[in-house]
Amino acid sequence: MKIIPVTCALIIHQGKVLAAQRSDSMDLPGKWEFPGGKLEEGEDPKSCLIREIREELAIDVEIFAGLPPVDFQYPGKIIHLIPFLTTWKNGQICLLEHSRVVWVDRNELLSLDWAAADIPIVHYLYDNWVKLVESNKAEGNG
Repeated sequence: MKIIPVTCALIIHQGKVLAAQRSDSMDLPGKWEFPGGKLEEGEDPKSCLIREIREELAIDVEIFAGLPPVDFQYPGKIIHLIPFLTTWKNGQICLLEHSRVVWVDRNELLSLDWAAADIPIVHYLYDNWVKLVESNKAEGNG
Protein backbone atom coordinates (compact mmCIF):
# COMPACT_ATOMS: atom_id res chain seq x y z
CA MET A 1 0.00 0.00 0.00
CA LYS A 2 1.34 3.42 -0.95
CA ILE A 3 2.12 5.77 1.94
CA ILE A 4 1.65 9.44 1.09
CA PRO A 5 3.25 12.00 3.42
CA VAL A 6 1.03 15.06 3.79
CA THR A 7 1.51 18.14 5.97
CA CYS A 8 -1.25 20.21 7.54
CA ALA A 9 -1.37 23.52 9.39
CA LEU A 10 -3.34 24.26 12.51
CA ILE A 11 -3.33 28.03 11.99
CA ILE A 12 -3.98 29.81 15.27
CA HIS A 13 -5.24 33.40 15.22
CA GLN A 14 -6.88 35.33 18.07
CA GLY A 15 -7.67 32.18 20.05
CA LYS A 16 -9.25 30.30 17.15
CA VAL A 17 -8.06 27.77 14.57
CA LEU A 18 -8.67 27.89 10.82
CA ALA A 19 -10.67 25.11 9.18
CA ALA A 20 -10.92 24.84 5.38
CA GLN A 21 -13.76 23.20 3.47
CA ARG A 22 -12.72 21.06 0.51
CA SER A 23 -14.13 22.30 -2.79
CA ASP A 24 -16.08 20.27 -5.34
CA SER A 25 -12.93 19.87 -7.47
CA MET A 26 -11.05 18.12 -4.63
CA ASP A 27 -11.27 14.58 -3.25
CA LEU A 28 -13.74 14.42 -0.34
CA PRO A 29 -15.68 17.54 -1.42
CA GLY A 30 -17.46 19.36 1.39
CA LYS A 31 -15.34 17.82 4.13
CA TRP A 32 -13.39 20.10 6.47
CA GLU A 33 -9.65 19.87 6.94
CA PHE A 34 -6.61 21.64 8.22
CA PRO A 35 -5.00 23.05 5.04
CA GLY A 36 -1.74 21.63 3.72
CA GLY A 37 -0.62 19.13 1.14
CA LYS A 38 1.68 16.42 -0.19
CA LEU A 39 5.43 16.53 0.18
CA GLU A 40 7.32 16.78 -3.09
CA GLU A 41 10.37 14.58 -3.73
CA GLY A 42 13.23 15.64 -1.45
CA GLU A 43 11.16 18.31 0.32
CA ASP A 44 11.19 18.59 4.10
CA PRO A 45 7.82 18.79 5.90
CA LYS A 46 8.18 22.39 7.14
CA SER A 47 9.09 23.71 3.69
CA CYS A 48 6.20 21.73 2.22
CA LEU A 49 3.74 23.24 4.66
CA ILE A 50 4.84 26.81 4.02
CA ARG A 51 4.63 26.23 0.24
CA GLU A 52 1.23 24.53 0.42
CA ILE A 53 -0.33 27.25 2.58
CA ARG A 54 0.88 29.88 0.10
CA GLU A 55 -0.55 27.84 -2.79
CA GLU A 56 -3.90 27.16 -1.10
CA LEU A 57 -4.56 30.33 0.91
CA ALA A 58 -2.00 32.92 -0.33
CA ILE A 59 -0.78 33.63 3.22
CA ASP A 60 2.44 33.09 5.12
CA VAL A 61 2.46 31.15 8.36
CA GLU A 62 5.05 30.78 11.07
CA ILE A 63 5.56 27.25 12.36
CA PHE A 64 6.14 27.02 16.09
CA ALA A 65 5.51 23.35 16.96
CA GLY A 66 5.12 19.95 15.40
CA LEU A 67 2.30 17.70 16.62
CA PRO A 68 2.09 13.89 16.64
CA PRO A 69 1.66 12.54 13.09
CA VAL A 70 -1.33 10.40 12.15
CA ASP A 71 -1.54 7.48 9.72
CA PHE A 72 -4.94 6.99 8.12
CA GLN A 73 -5.87 4.34 5.58
CA TYR A 74 -8.12 5.31 2.70
CA PRO A 75 -8.93 2.78 -0.04
CA GLY A 76 -5.69 2.15 -1.92
CA LYS A 77 -3.46 4.51 0.09
CA ILE A 78 -2.26 5.46 3.54
CA ILE A 79 -2.02 9.14 4.41
CA HIS A 80 0.83 9.96 6.81
CA LEU A 81 -0.47 13.30 8.08
CA ILE A 82 2.16 15.58 9.65
CA PRO A 83 0.50 18.43 11.59
CA PHE A 84 2.15 21.68 12.63
CA LEU A 85 0.91 24.37 14.98
CA THR A 86 1.31 27.70 13.18
CA THR A 87 0.33 31.35 13.38
CA TRP A 88 -0.86 33.59 10.57
CA LYS A 89 2.17 35.74 9.78
CA ASN A 90 0.97 37.94 6.90
CA GLY A 91 -1.09 38.15 3.73
CA GLN A 92 -4.81 38.18 2.99
CA ILE A 93 -6.57 34.82 2.79
CA CYS A 94 -7.60 33.93 -0.77
CA LEU A 95 -9.47 30.71 -1.45
CA LEU A 96 -7.37 29.20 -4.23
CA GLU A 97 -8.47 25.57 -3.68
CA HIS A 98 -11.06 25.43 -0.89
CA SER A 99 -14.69 26.55 -1.04
CA ARG A 100 -14.54 28.39 2.29
CA VAL A 101 -12.68 28.78 5.56
CA VAL A 102 -13.90 29.44 9.08
CA TRP A 103 -12.20 30.35 12.35
CA VAL A 104 -13.45 28.05 15.09
CA ASP A 105 -13.04 27.95 18.82
CA ARG A 106 -12.90 24.80 20.93
CA ASN A 107 -16.70 24.58 21.27
CA GLU A 108 -17.21 24.68 17.47
CA LEU A 109 -14.35 22.32 16.59
CA LEU A 110 -16.29 19.05 16.84
CA SER A 111 -19.35 20.38 14.99
CA LEU A 112 -17.67 20.34 11.55
CA ASP A 113 -17.78 17.35 9.17
CA TRP A 114 -14.03 16.64 9.11
CA ALA A 115 -12.13 14.51 6.60
CA ALA A 116 -11.41 11.18 8.30
CA ALA A 117 -7.62 11.62 8.36
CA ASP A 118 -8.00 14.94 10.23
CA ILE A 119 -10.27 13.59 12.99
CA PRO A 120 -7.47 12.30 15.29
CA ILE A 121 -5.80 15.73 15.02
CA VAL A 122 -9.12 17.45 15.78
CA HIS A 123 -9.46 15.35 18.94
CA TYR A 124 -5.83 16.01 19.94
CA LEU A 125 -6.40 19.75 19.49
CA TYR A 126 -9.69 19.60 21.41
CA ASP A 127 -8.08 17.72 24.32
CA ASN A 128 -5.05 20.06 24.43
CA TRP A 129 -6.77 23.35 23.50
CA VAL A 130 -5.57 25.38 26.50
CA LYS A 131 -1.94 24.35 26.02
CA LEU A 132 -1.93 24.67 22.21
CA VAL A 133 -4.26 27.59 21.52
CA GLU A 134 -4.97 29.63 24.63
CA SER A 135 -1.28 29.92 25.48
CA ASN A 136 -0.64 31.25 21.97
CA LYS A 137 -3.63 33.61 21.74
CA ALA A 138 -1.46 36.68 21.38
CA GLU A 139 0.62 35.11 18.61
CA GLY A 140 0.27 36.24 15.02
CA ASN A 141 -1.94 39.20 14.34
CA GLY A 142 -2.43 38.47 10.64
